[in-house]
Parts: sequence; C-alpha cells; structure tokens
Amino acid sequence: MPEGASRDSAMAEISEAPTSSDPPNTKSEEEHFDPKTMRKTKPGLKRLFLTLTVFISFLIALPFLLKSIEIYRAPLPFEDIDLLSTEMEKNHLLFPCQFQVVFVNFDDITAVNDLGLLIDSHMQKLTSENSPPCGACGNNVTVAVTIDSNSNCIHSESGNGNSKWQCGMLNGFDKVNDHDEDFDEYLESVLDSKNRKVYTVVVMNRKQEDVRIVVGKYRHAWIVGNDSVEKAVEKMAEIFIKVFVNGGKEEGSIRGEFMPVGADGKVVLSFSLLNSDPHDWVYDWDFKELDEILLAPVVDALRPVADISVESQVLYHTPKSSYSYWDDTQGSYIFSTKDLPFFVNSNEWHLDTSTAAGGRSKVLHFVLYVPSAKECPLKLQLPNGEISMTNGFISPMWGGIIVWNPPACVENFQMQHLSRHKISSEDLKMISEVFMGQLRQLFGLKSESLYVGGFATSVLLTSDKGFAEWELDVLSRHHTCFNLLQCGTTLGSLSRLVQSLPRMIIMDEIGKQVKYSLEAAKLSLGNVSLGYSDASAVSSRKARALAEDAFYHPSMMSVSYYSFEHCFAVYSPFFLPVSLHVLLAVMREWKRYKVENRKYLAWKVKVKVE
Repeated sequence: MPEGASRDSAMAEISEAPTSSDPPNTKSEEEHFDPKTMRKTKPGLKRLFLTLTVFISFLIALPFLLKSIEIYRAPLPFEDIDLLSTEMEKNHLLFPCQFQVVFVNFDDITAVNDLGLLIDSHMQKLTSENSPPCGACGNNVTVAVTIDSNSNCIHSESGNGNSKWQCGMLNGFDKVNDHDEDFDEYLESVLDSKNRKVYTVVVMNRKQEDVRIVVGKYRHAWIVGNDSVEKAVEKMAEIFIKVFVNGGKEEGSIRGEFMPVGADGKVVLSFSLLNSDPHDWVYDWDFKELDEILLAPVVDALRPVADISVESQVLYHTPKSSYSYWDDTQGSYIFSTKDLPFFVNSNEWHLDTSTAAGGRSKVLHFVLYVPSAKECPLKLQLPNGEISMTNGFISPMWGGIIVWNPPACVENFQMQHLSRHKISSEDLKMISEVFMGQLRQLFGLKSESLYVGGFATSVLLTSDKGFAEWELDVLSRHHTCFNLLQCGTTLGSLSRLVQSLPRMIIMDEIGKQVKYSLEAAKLSLGNVSLGYSDASAVSSRKARALAEDAFYHPSMMSVSYYSFEHCFAVYSPFFLPVSLHVLLAVMREWKRYKVENRKYLAWKVKVKVE
C-alpha cells in the first residue's frame, strides 16, 4: 500500500473512533440516526424570513399601487335621479288653473253653484276627448261663477275672495263691440289678471243678432249677444280649454312638438338682409328701428321661456338655389311651395357667422331676401293657386324667409348702379309684422287673429309685444314640461352610463351640476303645484341646462373608454410575473421549512424514546 493512502486511512479511523470524552451511548445513536428523515439541529428561519419580507413588502405596496391608479368619482344621488326620471316618464305635469265666469244682465239665473258644476262638466268633456297633455290643467281646476244683474249680485261658494268680481263695473260701457282695445284694458284694470293669474270670461246679455266672442291680450275674454245660458256655457268651456289652456292648438302632447330653444335655454335670433345681385341695387335697413319695433318687447316677454339674444348682418351676392318662371297673369316671377326646400342657397348664404351661437344654443334665422332685377317681382304661389299675402315662409327649427320686392322692380324705373338705398319705415314695419308671425309659428302658436272652434269663432286681440299673456302662460307651461322631461331623461342616461363604467372619472363639478339640476327640478315642480308658470319655466330651464352640462362635461367624455381591462393590460406585464415568482418562493420556502422542522422533531422524539 502506498504511504499516502495508509496515512489517510489511519486518520479516518482516528476521526470516526469514539474519544474517551464521548458518552458511552454515542455509538448506538449514530447507528439509529437516518439523515433522510431526521436532523439534529433546528432548521433556520433566515431564508423564510427573507422571502416573507419580500412578499409582505409587496402586500404593503399594493394599496399604494391601487391608490395611484384610482379613478376619482364624485358621489351622485342615483336614487333621486331615478325618482325624477320615473316620475317624468309616467306622470304628466298638470297645473292648477283658476277660472272665473261672470254673467251680466241674466236676471233669471240664481243657482250659481249648479251653474259652476255644469261649466266644469263641459270642461271635463273637452279634456277627456284625449288624455290631458303635459302642461294642461286636467281635473285640477276651480270655477267661480258670479251673477251681475240689476236685481242680483250672487257669487258661488268656490270663488276666491281676492279675485271676486265687483258687481256694477260694466254699467258705463254701452258700446263694447266698437272699442275692443279699450274694453280689454278696462277689464285688465278691474281684474288685474297679471298678478292674480285668474282666467275670466264675461258673458253680457244684449239684444243683438250675432253673438260676438273676443279673447283679449291678457287673461280674459268676453261674449256679447242674446244667447242662451246653455250655449254660453258650451262656448266659455271651449274658450277655457281650447284657448286659454291649449293655446288654440288641436294637438295635445308637448312630446311631439319642436321646441326652438337650445339645450342651454338660449336662443339667438339672427336677422340677415340678402342682396341677391348688388349690381342691380343695394339695400340696407335701420336694424335699430326694427329692434325697437319688434325685438325688444319680444325678448322681454319671452324671458321666462328662453334667454334671447339678437344679431343682424347684411350680405351681398346671395342668389337663391331654386328656379322661378314668369307668369303673365300675375305679371311677376313665380316660385311655388314645391321649390321651398331648395330656396336656401347653403353655398352662398353664409348665415352662421355668430360667435354668440356657440355651444348648444339654438339659432333661428330670419332672412329678408331682395331678388335681382332678372327675377323681380318675385312672388310665392300657394298650393291653392293664390299668391301669398306675406310672400314668406318658415322652415321648422331653422327660421323664416321673406321675399321683399323693392320699389325699383314694382314701379319699373331704373336706378343707379351700386347706389345704396334704405328700406323705408313703413316697409320695415310690415316686414316686422311678418317676422313676428313667423316667430309665433316657430314657437307653436298660430299667426291668425281668429280662432275657429267647434261652437263659435273667436276674435283674438294682438299684443304689442307679439304674445298675449295667456299665450305666454301656454308657452311657459309647455316649456316647463319639455324641460323637465329632458332633464329627467338626461340625468337618467347619465346615471346609467356612470354605473355601467366603473372606471369613468366623475369630477366634483359634475356632482355639483347634478345636485343643482335636481334642486332646480324640485323647485320647478313645487312652482307647478302652486300654479306659477313663469317661475316654473325659469327653474326648469336651469335644471335642463345643468343636466346637459353634466352629461357633456369634457372630463367625463375623454376617459369614458378607460375600462378595468385596459388598466389590467397596462400593469400586468410587470407586476404579474414578479408577484408570481415571489409567491412561489414563499410557498417553496414554507414547504421546505415544514419538512426540515418535521425531521428535527422526529429526531427529538427518537432521542427521548431511547
């Protein structure tokens, strides 16, 4: 054997041999020790502690990560929104209405309470023909009856003490039929309908052949003639329901109407004077005079319904798109109603130049078209073959157009080229009246001065501001219904959109707009229950504008596509592999520690047994 090998063998024998200091049973323990299932030392916690430290640090950082990617969402009152939306969809708004009837010189009437019930019954028949439209009165009406005769002055029990008719007020008016304007003003001074909000019909029994009905420009009407009580009741019920409540329109529901008011409650009236060919003649107008005649009273009258602004311009080289032909019978060029859709020349008529019409405001165009010498005079032929008296037409939700033939073509004289002429005050007044009729039609009212009903024909007095008080009430009630319906629909859509997209940002400004919109809607509903049509229209307009602002807020629309899947796709490529490896390491170390600790416990049990 080599010397080196014998030396190593000897050393091994020395290290494995028991020393004199070892206990006597050491050899037996070594013989029963299995290193695969036992270990003599307690397993260390260092590796497990390190892996748990890394894992816990990830858990601690997880809330900070979620906070860093959190989407801010201001709280919205979803229950109140759903309540308003459901209420507006299911229930029509019905205003309380107060009616008053005065019978003058009817000596044979004494049962005023029964007469009030009869009038209410006829009104219910007219209302029940169709379901009560939004903005009507429905069954929420009170009828007060007064008998003013030479021998009696009787008031019904349902009358309001503040608006009772004072008997003997009409003794000084013998010629009622000849002075409608004066009588209308006198009735207003007596009734004060502007403040009391009571609709009154005065029936005067007089010996004359025809029965005459006049509806004033305030909130009252009168019937003059030798008529029976039964017929008078039918006529006054028709005036109350068909005229004062429905505005003289046969269609009932506001849901199918065109509302020429922007979503923000603003309307821009844009007036344009178009000179078709300035080589023939150039016309200008004194728009300030037109503003004083027409626009200033209208803007003030329609203030509860819309915030109206006015602008004007004069354009040149603006030919029409449609064709016209010469008619020898009429002695003029003719364009028919079939040509109206092609009359507006969108390529040459640059009408949308207003900076005030930005956002969601509505622009109504009113165009005064001056034709060229090649097609002058130019007249509009109606479908029945007659020539239009106004020589104008409207386009719903767009505006109106008047074709004005200058004196140059009518009188057939030559004018100097490029000379500027101004429309006379008389022509401007006639033009303003036509524009007023077009504006009334755009708002859903009639432009005629007569109302042909089922029982009689009524004369409608015109107001200097273009709209009678009862017509403004109709507009306020209908616009209140439309605005509240749109407000409920918009807020309901916003609520469903927000709840369907959890990652959509909801700024505090949106939450405030929704809150103020609901408050304005509740205020409008409260005013409706009290019968304040003007105040309810103002509040409803504000509610709708705030709801539209909240729905179309830029901060919400820009991130409406930022879903949870998008967020997961951005962060998972980094955090998912790292987190998976850390989790597997913790599980592996915990499993190893349990195995080693089991070996240690098995060895200790073995030692105790021996």
